[in-house]
Amino acid sequence: MTPMKVAVLDDWSGTARQMADWSNAGDVTFFGEPIPAVALPQKLAPFDAICLMRERTAVTADLIAALPNLKLIVTTGPRNASIDIKAAQARGITVCGTQSRKTTTSELTLGMILTQCRGLVAESARIEAGGFQGPPGRDLADLRVGLVGLGNVGQQVATLAKAFGSTVSAWSPNLTQDRAAAAGVGYAQALTELAAQSDVLSIHMVMAEATRDLIGRAALAALPRGAIVVNTSRAGLLDRAALFDWLADDPTAQAAIDVFEAEPLAPDDPWRKARTRFGTRLLLTPHLGYATEATWRLFYTQTVEAIGAYRAGSPIRVIEG
Repeated sequence: MTPMKVAVLDDWSGTARQMADWSNAGDVTFFGEPIPAVALPQKLAPFDAICLMRERTAVTADLIAALPNLKLIVTTGPRNASIDIKAAQARGITVCGTQSRKTTTSELTLGMILTQCRGLVAESARIEAGGFQGPPGRDLADLRVGLVGLGNVGQQVATLAKAFGSTVSAWSPNLTQDRAAAAGVGYAQALTELAAQSDVLSIHMVMAEATRDLIGRAALAALPRGAIVVNTSRAGLLDRAALFDWLADDPTAQAAIDVFEAEPLAPDDPWRKARTRFGTRLLLTPHLGYATEATWRLFYTQTVEAIGAYRAGSPIRVIEG
C-alpha cells in the first residue's frame, strides 16, 4: 500500500514529532511555521491528509476545492469551527477529531490570577535587576471573583478559586439562579452587576456573533478600581480597544490575556505595543490554556490513531456537519 502523504500543520512548539509514534502514519511532514492563507493551496496540494492543531489554520471550502489529493482531515479536539465540514463531506473527505482534556484552562486561569495578584512578574524582574521586595500583593482569600460564563471551565475555575478562599459569583446570558446555586456560586442578574462586585473578572464564554465584544466599555467601567480582567477563552469576547482605555484610565488596573485576534502575534501586533505601554500590569501568555504535555500526547496519539483507522477502512471519531 502506498503510504499516505500527511501534513501536520501549525506545530509552533516543534514538539508534535515527539508526542506520538508517527512511524506507521505514512510519509509525514511537520510544518512548524504558520502557512499564509494564500500559500496553503500550493503547499498542501500534494497531501492526502492534513492534521490540524485546534483552530490555527482555517480549512475553508475554497481551500478544500484546491486540494485534489485530500482524503482525510484530522483535527485535535472533538470539534473545530475553522473547518468547513459540509464542503469536506461534499468532496467525500472524512473529517475526524480527538478527545480533549478539561482541566488545563482552569489551571492556567488561576495561575494568571495568582501571578497578577502577587505581582510575580514584576517581583522576579526586581530580583534580576539587583533589587528585592516591592509593594505587597493581594490575597486570594476573600478575593471577589466574577465569572462570565459558568460552563465546564467556568465551574472548574469556581472550584479552584473557592479552594483559595475566594468568593465567586457568575453571570451569562443563559445562566439561572438555580444553576449558579447548584455550582455553589453567587448569581448576578446583569454583566455590569457582576463586574461591579468583582475584584477579578474572568471570561469563560463560547465565541459567537452574539457574544462578540461582550466585555466592553460598560462592563469595564463598572469594575472597581484595581480590578483584574482575565481572558483565557476567545479574543473576540473582549473589546481590545476598550481594555486598553480602561488600563490607561486606572493605573492600578491589571489584565491577563492568553488569547489573541491573530495568532501567533506579529512583531507589531497591538498587544505587544500595549505590553510595552502598560508593563507588568498587562500579562500576556501565548495561548497556553490547552498547551500541556499530557494534552499534546493525547492529541497527537489520537491523531495517529485516526490516520490508521482511516487507512484500515474504519474511521473513528468522525465529525459530522
